[in-house]
Amino acid sequence: MSSDPVETETTSQARERTAGSRGSRILRTVTGAVHERIVGQDDAVEGLLVALLTGGHILLEGLPGLAKTLMVRTLAEAIHTGFRRIQFTPDLLPTDIVGTPIFDQSTGQFRVQKGPIFSNIILADEINRAPPKVQAALLEAMEERQVTIAGESFPLDVPFMVLATQNPVELHGTYPLAEAQLDRFAMKLQIGYPDRAEEKAIVRRVAGGVPIPVETVVTVDDIAEARREVASVRLEDAVLDYIVELTFATREPETYGLSEIGTLIEYGASPRATIFLTRAARARAFLRGRDFVMPDDVKAMALQVMRHRLRTTYEADARGVDSDDIVRRVLEAVPAP
Repeated sequence: MSSDPVETETTSQARERTAGSRGSRILRTVTGAVHERIVGQDDAVEGLLVALLTGGHILLEGLPGLAKTLMVRTLAEAIHTGFRRIQFTPDLLPTDIVGTPIFDQSTGQFRVQKGPIFSNIILADEINRAPPKVQAALLEAMEERQVTIAGESFPLDVPFMVLATQNPVELHGTYPLAEAQLDRFAMKLQIGYPDRAEEKAIVRRVAGGVPIPVETVVTVDDIAEARREVASVRLEDAVLDYIVELTFATREPETYGLSEIGTLIEYGASPRATIFLTRAARARAFLRGRDFVMPDDVKAMALQVMRHRLRTTYEADARGVDSDDIVRRVLEAVPAP
């Protein structure tokens, strides 16, 4: 017996409403929990949620004192999952984060003492202070979701994401991240100064000196279910073509009437930009309660996904043009569907 098409359509619509309401609920509840401690920074909080729903890693860049570490810690507390903070310093060793074999006198054998990387949410504080060997060990964990200790591979926990912070101004005692490692970060979020009203609210909130508790509002199972729904958010060919054109415009600016920025780009965005921009746009649509991606979702995530994947030339530096300026020009030049 054939099913009633009216009932089938109603069931499908109900399923879409359920998915949409779940996305809106996650955005509302997690953002509300984070804002118990953090004033403002709505875009950054949403960016962290997008990364959580897509399994990507985040690089947070901002001056000292802008609550980057507190934001990540608060997000982890709002989610019922593991959290470890690693303070990166110039004398850090790879074994300090991944672990090392130790001799167990009770058994007369070596056993692996796992490091702090074995958790769900990893806060890599001031990542650019770690030497290249430590960054290479972290790179394996980010890309392969595993680490190697004494020749043996160990899978990392699920979910696993690295939220790294760095100070863009202080260069003494730092090691700039390699381009290959930068490309592994799904997004780069820039944390700016609060406005006057926000700074006044910050002072009032912390003046008492009493830590503000944060309620756990989302579980790992909620995140796993949300990730499956994000992967099923519809992406029309026209929107996918738009994402691809944006990426190619950073590689072939002359083709898109952007010859004036051709000398400002040393190299454009990699295919990872296309992949992560697609995932991020889907996650943003999900958080907005939709089961389809709009061009506005792509535009909203383009800066965060592309800014650290463009290498500008010395001419661009001399003219005061950064990667954000270039991405904005690309967005203006490439027509949206």
